[in-house]
Amino acid sequence: MRHAIDHKSPIPLHAQAETLLRQMIAEEDYQNGKTFPNEIELAKVLAISRSTLRQAINKLVFEGLLVRKKRTGTKVAKSVVSSKSNNWLSFSQEMKLRGIEVKNFEMQVSWVLPDEDVVDFFEIKPDRKVLKMEKLRGTPDAPFVYFVSYFHPRVGLTGEEDFSTPLYEMLENEHSVIATLSKEEISAKAADSFIAGKLQIPLHNPVLFRKRFVFDHGERPIEYNLGYYKADSFVYTVESSR
Repeated sequence: MRHAIDHKSPIPLHAQAETLLRQMIAEEDYQNGKTFPNEIELAKVLAISRSTLRQAINKLVFEGLLVRKKRTGTKVAKSVVSSKSNNWLSFSQEMKLRGIEVKNFEMQVSWVLPDEDVVDFFEIKPDRKVLKMEKLRGTPDAPFVYFVSYFHPRVGLTGEEDFSTPLYEMLENEHSVIATLSKEEISAKAADSFIAGKLQIPLHNPVLFRKRFVFDHGERPIEYNLGYYKADSFVYTVESSR
């Protein structure tokens, strides 16, 4: 087994084990249904305790990336995307972290007059145009999410940027705008004809609807984001600690 834990590293063992498991999840054999080594065997190979290994496995089971069943062992979950509420990233960063290959089916950038919700969030005049980005994304097989993002004029976007790169990395590297706070609202909606057409689902099918409000370090608004997810292709998990 080529995977290994660095026992001299300052990174906690459970965190290293989690990273290693994520790498294994992305491997073709495990994607095709190969069962993970059992906990006793894997813990022995990595020279860590079963409780440390189990901590990492439990986290990935909770995220929906692994499925653990008695007598059949631990396997990679079927291609349902999972997002965590306490560790927000750009969509590209999230999917890369989870080893999920992403395809852009559509992307469009335009300058528009904002609607009332965007005007209120950005606290701008209604006749001031903002940059709007639309993306239809998914796995290579089919789209599962349609995004609409509006950006505050203060950010300085021109529309000529490479929006196929991770969004928040691009904002930081090219515009010195650092996204530090995200607030989200999650609800269920019935797909209208436009969303149903984009996601290739029947009219009125349920979709997970996520609003994301993104701020910089001064808590100034940066992005107003709407996401429409196919209900059978996305799991949103919440992790709380006390």
